[in-house]
Amino acid sequence: MNLPVHSPRALRLALLGVTALLAASAATAQITSDAATSQYQKDVQDCRAGASGQDLATCLKEATNARAEQRQRVPAPTAEQTLTNAMVRCAPLEGEDKKACQARVLGYGSSSGSVAGGGVLHTTETVVIPAAPAASKP
Repeated sequence: MNLPVHSPRALRLALLGVTALLAASAATAQITSDAATSQYQKDVQDCRAGASGQDLATCLKEATNARAEQRQRVPAPTAEQTLTNAMVRCAPLEGEDKKACQARVLGYGSSSGSVAGGGVLHTTETVVIPAAPAASKP
């Protein structure tokens, strides 16, 4: 098996990129963990003060479960990430289908209906000018 040979500089840059990604992930996880711990401490104080309306054991169990759930949460994607992801879904399409897909992603057209009512109908109109008919010879 032949593996591609990369320059030492390229390998260092790749390792730097991976390190930066891991550091960013760790920082995000730390922020989430700090927020979870802060909320947990507030919940425990509320439990001990009797402000929850539950017995102490149930309240403390709920606070612990809420902290565990918050720590496992994945942050919601940004608007830019959502748009990029949607545009990537249009990439396999070609021609007019691709243009129509991109128009829907960008929010052109109108929407009507509701999920509760059975579905949402998204409508876009595309004006197509027919080709001129071939001139007939006398």
